[in-house]
Amino acid sequence: MSARDDVLARVRAALGGSTATGSAASGSVPRAYRERGDLAPGSPEAVDVLVDRLVDYRAHVHVAATASEVATVVGDLLADAGSVVVPPGLDVAWLDALGAGTVVVPDARDDPRTPDELDRVDAVVTAARVAIADTGTIVLDSEPDQGRRAITLVPDLHVCVVRTDQVVETVPEAVRLLAAHPERPQTWISGPSATSDIELSRVEGVHGPRTLHVILAPR
Repeated sequence: MSARDDVLARVRAALGGSTATGSAASGSVPRAYRERGDLAPGSPEAVDVLVDRLVDYRAHVHVAATASEVATVVGDLLADAGSVVVPPGLDVAWLDALGAGTVVVPDARDDPRTPDELDRVDAVVTAARVAIADTGTIVLDSEPDQGRRAITLVPDLHVCVVRTDQVVETVPEAVRLLAAHPERPQTWISGPSATSDIELSRVEGVHGPRTLHVILAPR
């Protein structure tokens, strides 16, 4: 039996047999994977797992105890940034502590910055749609407080604010939330951009931000 025949045989067995035309006799694919985790969304336990995974991916995690502290953390992180791009729906209060010399560059779908303009910007600040504890992944789906995908792919530093109630344990839980708006382009972020394609040496910032700061904010 060839490798191809072996693979197809396993697929047929998983489908519960096949008809003469090769279609599944049962008419559906069995799905035995977990649809949800044991940890409640937004629970301290789920947040702890997320933090552990983010740190493992070399992201920088900060905790803001109050909404006003988010602005303080943002201001500290961007103290040396000359410019920052922001999406149209971002909470403007998060920018209250920016230095007087930091230029805020707005970006919107009806008035987008070009790739060259974004390349000259030092940082970007966004919110998030959902965070997956199991995989340490943050998902953006282009809502107004997250903006276009380009603004989080070109600047070298990304500051992302995640509310604790947005943290779920498993990928299926996140996919279920994202399915409410399948038309929105998504960006899945697991730590700063990195690759080990060349001689297995890790290089960061190749196809996205070199530095990722995640601010965990209250609900």
